Amino acid sequence: MKNLVLLLLVISFQSCQSQTKPETSEKTSAMNTTVKKTDAEWKAQLSEMEYEVLRNKGTERAFTGEYYDHFEKGKYVCAACGNDLFTSDTKFDSHCGWPSFDEAIKGAVIYKKDLSFGMVRTEVMCAKCEGHLGHVFDDGPEETTGQRYCTNSVSIKFVPETE
Repeated sequence: MKNLVLLLLVISFQSCQSQTKPETSEKTSAMNTTVKKTDAEWKAQLSEMEYEVLRNKGTERAFTGEYYDHFEKGKYVCAACGNDLFTSDTKFDSHCGWPSFDEAIKGAVIYKKDLSFGMVRTEVMCAKCEGHLGHVFDDGPEETTGQRYCTNSVSIKFVPETE
């Protein structure tokens, strides 16, 4: 009986691992440079709103963020750790009130199933510091990836392209 319970635990553990493998494999590219800080360190570094969004998975109000209607050439980095996340070439106007991108830089983000508020969504987080960026949806431009990375302005910073 004891061996049967042990066997079931091993099988259960292995099946859970295989379900999370895509998320884990995307995270490995940033594992060597992962940023880990205490809540106190994050609170000292981030503004109140940045902390609420990046660390507590909050959301800024639509049409209030700095980058929802911003289309200069450059890149967008994580506001908490500076990790490159998106390029301006992937940004588009989705009319949703938040910055929208159709693709993240390869290995820059990780994904997690989000069941909050009675919905099933995919949360997008920085692969380097695990800061909450927003969510990804399958209603983006069909001529590109078909995805819409709905991102909080406060979770990113813009770095202009240098000539």
